[in-house]
Amino acid sequence: MENQISIKREGFGTKFGAIAAAAGAAVGIGNIWNFPYLTGKNGGGAFIVIYIFCVLLIGIPIMISEFILGKRGQKNMVGSFKTLAPNSKWHWVGWFCVVACFLILGFYGVVAGWSFAHVAEAIGGIFNGLNAEQIGDKFTRHITHPIWPIFWHFIFMGATAGIVICGIRKGIEKFSKIFMPVLFVLLMILAIRSITLQGASDGLKFIFKPDFSQVSAKTILIALGAAFFSIGVGNGVMVTFGSYLRRDTELGNTAFQVSMTDTIIAIIAGVAIFPAVFALGFEPTQSSGLAFITVPAVFQSIPGGAVAHYFFTLVFFILLSIAALTSSVATLEVVVAYFTEEFKVKRIGAALVISGIMFLIGIPCALSIGAVQINLFGVGFFDFIIFLVEAIFLPVGGLMIVIFVGWRLKKKDIEETLSANGVKAWYQDSCLLLIRFIVPVVIVAVLVKTFIDAF
Repeated sequence: MENQISIKREGFGTKFGAIAAAAGAAVGIGNIWNFPYLTGKNGGGAFIVIYIFCVLLIGIPIMISEFILGKRGQKNMVGSFKTLAPNSKWHWVGWFCVVACFLILGFYGVVAGWSFAHVAEAIGGIFNGLNAEQIGDKFTRHITHPIWPIFWHFIFMGATAGIVICGIRKGIEKFSKIFMPVLFVLLMILAIRSITLQGASDGLKFIFKPDFSQVSAKTILIALGAAFFSIGVGNGVMVTFGSYLRRDTELGNTAFQVSMTDTIIAIIAGVAIFPAVFALGFEPTQSSGLAFITVPAVFQSIPGGAVAHYFFTLVFFILLSIAALTSSVATLEVVVAYFTEEFKVKRIGAALVISGIMFLIGIPCALSIGAVQINLFGVGFFDFIIFLVEAIFLPVGGLMIVIFVGWRLKKKDIEETLSANGVKAWYQDSCLLLIRFIVPVVIVAVLVKTFIDAF
């Protein structure tokens, strides 16, 4: 095995930078509203316990598998498969993940563009004095407009490309080391303000009070799916980042730290949002309505006057935008790494062209929401792309990676990769058992459940 990154191939410079970048890849807009909502609607504290259990037994082994693949292969998503399984068809799994990244940023960039637009509007004080209905009308006008969603999607993709162009250490790592702590601090500010509101206890109960009457087999599958998608596996990001890790990086500890960071941020997001939602008499809503309508309306109603309304609304949308960027940068890097290494394309050219293609994919996504009716198989183009990614590309990608690591790689190679300093990892045997037998069965179960619900 080539144990260290070559001089020509850049890697993470510090352990903190590597963890911040990987955690940033996992943390996204969904952490800010979807996880808290799922928690409240599926048993509160009971769901959190099940979710953490799923992260430990399913999510972390998948992440470790991706880290093994990247660290062992020392190349991009496709190149690692070619190195570890030469003269085989396994590299098509890498291509599968590369295509997934194109699709992800096609729709994700549109949603993230909404966040960027709301930051600009919050700076201008547009939300001041508006109620929930007025904010909802404004949001609807924005996402159905034929130009503005595309414009902000373009701005967001430009920001993503700009960070990736700067490289691993000066771009992705530096950005993550600065803005992941900023994200955490902003989230804590919102959480502290939220729980100090009169009547906030109802919101805390909504998230944390265990309600085992709502726990069923379906709840467990929801927690499994949430764990799988939340920590950012299945699209090759952790494989790519694994190839940038330092030689002495302990993969199990890194995977645990990244996964727990993602989980803690999701829980704190719930503490920041729902106590205020309940204290001020709003109803929790799902999907984009919570982030772009309910929460801004909540912050327009908190005690403290216009200055407080302005400050907390702005902080929230900056928070959303940072979460979006940390994920998008990692996703774009998967594709850029492939083209720069396999085709010797310069990073700046690869980042600009690839982000441009992703921007073009996002145009029909943005238009299909309102301006132009674009349907595929009876579903709006935007929703179809999301379903394609979440129901097929991510779980299938994750499934093939764990099968490859569990059954194609030699056990001694896995042991060597997991051993940071020549010492056998204490979790090695149990982790390999999970990777070979438990995780594939669970992913298949999630796939089956997803298709049953869809059809």
